[in-house]
Amino acid sequence: MNINFTLISQAIAFSVFIWFTIRYVWPPLLRAIEERQKNIADGLAAGERGRHELELASHRSSDVLKDAKQRASEIIAQAEKRATEVIEEAKHTAKEEGDRIVAGAKADIEHEIFSAKEVLRQQVAELAVAGAAKILRREIDAAAHADLLVAIREDLK
Repeated sequence: MNINFTLISQAIAFSVFIWFTIRYVWPPLLRAIEERQKNIADGLAAGERGRHELELASHRSSDVLKDAKQRASEIIAQAEKRATEVIEEAKHTAKEEGDRIVAGAKADIEHEIFSAKEVLRQQVAELAVAGAAKILRREIDAAAHADLLVAIREDLK
């Protein structure tokens, strides 16, 4: 065998192999590589978008948290103010109720004093009438009058 023939036949076989590879094998490989590159680029872009969205979400959440804290402090301030108002109203109501009770008690006391005075007036009047009746029943004499006055004084005591 001749070396030139072997070399030419190997060159032809190699050329056919290269043509076959370029024609049938290379395009699917290029498509797969391009798809892979596109997927990687899309993944990196998605990752970048995700990182950006995460930063935005972080900023939004901190803003929402600040707003919530501010709102909570406002609500607490309003609650404390309302509690103070309720306490003041309760104090005012209690004072009015106490004044009303004291006024009622004073009125009851005055009524009792008036009733007691009336009872005393009736008793004094009865004693006076009883004393006058005793004086009129007895004969008028100084010794009898003195004994009678002593008896009346003892009844009064």
